[in-house]
Amino acid sequence: MARKKIREYDSKRLLKEHFKRLSGKELPIKSAQINASTDFTELQEKETWLSSSKLVVKPDMLFGKRGKSGLVALNLDFAQVVSFVKERLGKEVEMGGCKGPITTFIVEPFVPHDEEFYLNIVSERLGNSISFSECGGIEIEDNWDKVKTVFIPTGVSITSEIVAPLVATLPLEIKGEIEEFLRVVFILFQDLDFTFLEMNPFTLVNGKPYPLDMRGELDDTAAFKNFKKWGDIEFPLPFGRVMTATESFIHGLDEKTSASLKFTVLNPKGRIWTMVAGGGASVIYADTVGDLGFASELGNYAEYSGAPKEDEVLQYARVVIDCATANPDGQKRALVIGGGIANFTDVAATFSGIIRALREKESKLKAARMNIYVRRGGPNYQKGLTLMRALGEEIGIPIEVYGPEATMTGICKEAIQFITASA
Repeated sequence: MARKKIREYDSKRLLKEHFKRLSGKELPIKSAQINASTDFTELQEKETWLSSSKLVVKPDMLFGKRGKSGLVALNLDFAQVVSFVKERLGKEVEMGGCKGPITTFIVEPFVPHDEEFYLNIVSERLGNSISFSECGGIEIEDNWDKVKTVFIPTGVSITSEIVAPLVATLPLEIKGEIEEFLRVVFILFQDLDFTFLEMNPFTLVNGKPYPLDMRGELDDTAAFKNFKKWGDIEFPLPFGRVMTATESFIHGLDEKTSASLKFTVLNPKGRIWTMVAGGGASVIYADTVGDLGFASELGNYAEYSGAPKEDEVLQYARVVIDCATANPDGQKRALVIGGGIANFTDVAATFSGIIRALREKESKLKAARMNIYVRRGGPNYQKGLTLMRALGEEIGIPIEVYGPEATMTGICKEAIQFITASA
């Protein structure tokens, strides 16, 4: 499971669409998204309520405490919303120690209210926890003792009896409505593969629950079965994180293939770089380098899996090698081409793309004083390893080749010993 944050706009869109599908009842949610590409005239014509309602506008950037930071504007007309957005769109702010530009806003009707409730559902190893409080809002942390929580084990359906402790002290006139709301939202949480959902606060509008502030996370590995339900979903980068040109290129490759191609630059000046097959293996390699005290030298996180085509691997490997060999400074560097033991990926076939890239980048590899460490197992791995050994002899670059008899952690140790050894 990979928990990925989504924007508040998408959280509320999914809630509105699927609450009606699952319960037959419609929530009075209205919201619109604004970014640099928004045509305000078209938006106003499409969402007519923007002209007839007082509005709230705030950044939709995956960070909290927007109200306390003065980034929420209330009770505006649409012209004031436009002015508020234009003054802040693209401007850099600091939140939680991270700096970044505000690129996206959410605008909604301004909802005067007296009651504020808190709801949180989170996926855990053995089930899901639901937390509820009658004292929601920006002071929820000061009223944490009033939050009630129940745990629902995996495979157990939610019932009125399970929800009862959460709503026990509510007034009778709203108890039934909120109880049903909690039950349906939990069913929706599971149906759409949310891993985290929080409304702080939600209130009642004409007796119907209305989320004023909402956060959501989805299990992105469930996209294959939810792509129709999720619709045009976006998984934004964490606030303050901007893709480099090379990361964007790999991201584009990943979107066009049935395989998985991931690449993140951690330290452009790092001396240990990886090109690892398999998501689990890639984490082991990265964690091992960190555990051995060399996290600061780890240049990247990289993972390819799902039997990518040779040309895809070639383009992927070119990017990794270009980053790993950029700006040679005379210090030794190591490239770990690793992986676990493949189940179905033809090792020799994927190595063919990597070998073509290594041959192309021979001069860069030599200039960067690069040593290469290869460790792989799986279908046709003996042929793949033989090709790697032959390449090392051909281009005159040290390539140390190991099969599944060598440990993944051991390869990392060898790479570290190489870069730390005296010249």
